Amino acid sequence: MTDIIIKSASHILTMDDAGTELAGVDIRIRGGVIAEIGHGLEGGELHHAEGCLVTPGLVNTHHHLYQSLTRAVPAAQDALLFGWLQTLYPIWSRFGPEEMFVSAQTGLAELALSGCTLSSDHLYLYPNGARLDDTIAAAAEIGMRFHPTRGAMSIGESDGGLPPDSLVERESAILEDCIRVVDAFHDPAEGSMCRVGIAPCSPFSVSRELMRDAALLARDKGVMLHTHLAENDEDIAYSLEKFGCRPGQYAEDLGWTGDDVWHAHCVKLDGQEIDLFAKTGTGVAHCPCSNCRLGSGIAPVRKMRDAGVKVGLGVDGSASNDSGNLVAEARQAMLLQRVSQGADAMSAREALRIATRGGAEVLGRPDCGQIAVGKRADIAIWDMSGIEAAGSWDMAAILLAGPMKTRDLFVEGRKIVSKGTLLSVDLPVLIEKQRKLALALAM
Repeated sequence: MTDIIIKSASHILTMDDAGTELAGVDIRIRGGVIAEIGHGLEGGELHHAEGCLVTPGLVNTHHHLYQSLTRAVPAAQDALLFGWLQTLYPIWSRFGPEEMFVSAQTGLAELALSGCTLSSDHLYLYPNGARLDDTIAAAAEIGMRFHPTRGAMSIGESDGGLPPDSLVERESAILEDCIRVVDAFHDPAEGSMCRVGIAPCSPFSVSRELMRDAALLARDKGVMLHTHLAENDEDIAYSLEKFGCRPGQYAEDLGWTGDDVWHAHCVKLDGQEIDLFAKTGTGVAHCPCSNCRLGSGIAPVRKMRDAGVKVGLGVDGSASNDSGNLVAEARQAMLLQRVSQGADAMSAREALRIATRGGAEVLGRPDCGQIAVGKRADIAIWDMSGIEAAGSWDMAAILLAGPMKTRDLFVEGRKIVSKGTLLSVDLPVLIEKQRKLALALAM
């Protein structure tokens, strides 16, 4: 296999332990791995990066890819979380395998164009024969590194839950399918393109028993755990009423803390819960745009980071964002901490580190998230010669002044975006499929 050389990068943010920044150097990629960093590298296929910022690929730690078919639904546009769910559940119940596949491809394509090389996904409903397999196939075709999670709901309307009974599953069937997808698709090896997690939707959509059994199963299989936690005030009130404790305590009691666990949102964590997550190595997927869109609040990311909590970014589902641009998410994360804590609360570099190295750490991927010899060649090249960065004095401050889409993107050393164009699928064809499916669902 021919080496690939990224030539003469104007500026490189490595995100290594020392926070090294480099200028005017080359990167050699060999066999999907960063093999060499230095000046004057030769003997490979050249990809010139003069005038460009080079970063690790961005990492998305929380998404519901299927929701890209239900963006800007009128009745859900101005609703709080629980009302938003009640509006959308009946629509989602009409999905099937094709809707899951096309919506996943759409969401992943959008992420890739924003510089994302590794994405998780939280799929927790399986109507009309849909399976996690549908999204895994979509990611393989796009060419992105993928961490799908087998979500679930087991408490329907007839048992006091929010989802229609048609969208919930028997808990024994949930566990059986978790075993099936882990055995079929999970690859624990370094450089893996697909790892599978286990992810009951939330503490208010499954039983205490399923939460505990899921944790036991995940540890038996050596896979990670994921769910929603402490997303808004309603979430806290529900936990206090139903469980007699705050969400952090509930999670700890059921085995849902540890370095193999990450929770989405965590907007309402208090000081004790933050300390618990720091002590146990529990990760957080921060979803700032969705939190704004649903009026959930501003997550205490500055306090989490200062306490040592692992924090990554998530775009969340496209029905609550309604975008899937990870650069925009990183900028929003930075701005929200500034508006709540002061202008010096978070720098552009720190926010970008959360979006790269931070996300990789949350997903248990020390092989990703940084540009260093021996790490996977997941690399984004950003053209800083455009109008967005004109007049900028600091190329590395891309979140203050820079492009929202990547010029080139490499995953495992393979280029999947070139000159701003996705190479793996025909975008106009995909968009037309998405449009037809969305129209059918709206009828």
